[in-house]
Amino acid sequence: MGISSRMAIGMVELNSIARGIETCDYMVKAATVELLRSSTVCPGKYLILIAGETGDVKASMTEGIKRGGECVVDTLTIPNIHADVIQAISMTTQIERPGAVGVLEYYSVASAIIGADIAAKAADVQLIEVRIGYAIGGKGYVTLTGDVGAVRAAVAAAREQAELLVGTSIIPRPSPKVFEALM
Repeated sequence: MGISSRMAIGMVELNSIARGIETCDYMVKAATVELLRSSTVCPGKYLILIAGETGDVKASMTEGIKRGGECVVDTLTIPNIHADVIQAISMTTQIERPGAVGVLEYYSVASAIIGADIAAKAADVQLIEVRIGYAIGGKGYVTLTGDVGAVRAAVAAAREQAELLVGTSIIPRPSPKVFEALM
């Protein structure tokens, strides 16, 4: 599936693993979407994350919310998602110019995805990773890189519009060992 300006991302988080797996099946059958993530997240929840053309994502999300029913605890739909967000969630980012590092930490998966989109659209930075939920207590965090000024601008924009933000860090000149560990 190619990435275009009409790409959207959708997320359904459920409090039942069994219902989550079943809901995921309905969602991917409802429309032409890419399944970015379908897995358990701490503490005992199930997360479904899809991407695709905006209309397909909306159709899939409608089906997911319907089939998830009372087990749905959170949802998110972002039309016109920045392409770097999808790559950072999929952990397929190739860093062209390592530079300063920014970190955004959130209490929720949805907030981390929103923060990543805001940061990527706010300044000339490259997302390294959007880590969501697994083995981090249901939290999410974003790492990004670029020139120091761009990293500061991206982090500031995300902080300004943040919900459930835990904290941020900016490392102007990270050690090559630290940067390598982020990859």
